[in-house]
Amino acid sequence: MHSVRSMLNNNDYVHVFAFDFSKAFDAVSHTSLTNKLAQLVIPTSVYNWLLDFFRDHAHCTKFAGTISAFTNICASVIQGSAIGPASYIVTAADLHPIHTVNEIFKFADDTYLVVPATSTVTCQEEINHLQTWAAENNLRLNQIKSNQIKLFYSAPKS
Repeated sequence: MHSVRSMLNNNDYVHVFAFDFSKAFDAVSHTSLTNKLAQLVIPTSVYNWLLDFFRDHAHCTKFAGTISAFTNICASVIQGSAIGPASYIVTAADLHPIHTVNEIFKFADDTYLVVPATSTVTCQEEINHLQTWAAENNLRLNQIKSNQIKLFYSAPKS
C-alpha cells in the first residue's frame, strides 16, 4: 500500500494487476528450483538436504486393484510440506519488472504488478514479460482469477 500511495502522490491513478498462477506450488520445477537454490548463499548441507528432498520422487495410481507404472515427479512440492511457500518464493525471486518505475510484489504465490499512470503504456509489455517468465518457470497464469484494479487519487476532506 505504501508504494501505491507514493505513486498516487505524483499520478492521477495507479494500475494494480493481481495475478493468480494455477496450482503454483504443484508446478514448481525441481530443476529450475535447484538451479536457483544453487545461486543462493546457503550452507552446503542445507542445499544438499534440499536436493535430496526433491530427488527421486515417483507416483503411481491404484484403481480397482490395478496399479499403474511409476512416473517420476519433476515438478511440485509435497503437499502440506512447510517448504512449499518458500520454494515458490525462491522460484519467483528472479521475477522483476522491465521498467524500474513499475513494481512487482510477491507473497507466497500471489503476485501484483503496480504501474503508475505515467507508465500506462508499459502495462502490456510488463504483462507479456510476466507471462514469458511464467512459461519459462513451468507456471501458468489463471486469467479468470487474475484481475486489474485502477486506483485513483482522492484528496483528503477538510
